[in-house]
Amino acid sequence: MDRISALRNVEEALSDFESGDSDLAATEQRVVTVLRTYATDFEGEEGLRAYQATGTGRAHGLVVVAASESEARERIADLLDEDPADLDVDIAPV
Repeated sequence: MDRISALRNVEEALSDFESGDSDLAATEQRVVTVLRTYATDFEGEEGLRAYQATGTGRAHGLVVVAASESEARERIADLLDEDPADLDVDIAPV
């Protein structure tokens, strides 16, 4: 899924919510599904790709875009305001 398609799908979900055709929970699920699909299909420029943290604590499940696993670890640590060495997670491409 490209960026434009993802934005259109999110716009559709929001439009359905605003018109009363969808409740908040269903809208959230649609938006999350669009985002996860976009992340797993992401093919960035200059070697960027999506990486996901798997393990324990707050980092588990986070997905970031980075050029390498080590950069992904640093980005996740920055998001959580933690030291990258303290993260108890595995980082793998999505």
